[in-house]
Amino acid sequence: MTTETRVDPMNDLPPEEPVPVMQQLLDNPFLLLFLGVALPTVLYVIWGVMEIVNIPVAK
Repeated sequence: MTTETRVDPMNDLPPEEPVPVMQQLLDNPFLLLFLGVALPTVLYVIWGVMEIVNIPVAK
């Protein structure tokens, strides 16, 4: 009896290869949701503070 090693054609990565860190981060939907809400909020707050600082002082 011979033993056969079967290779899964759908899986290109060998099973012992670790998943890259960036792929783990981008596979997390809650992290993407947080970044999608927090990043525009922070940018708009910074933009608003810059606009308020640029208003001339009344005499």
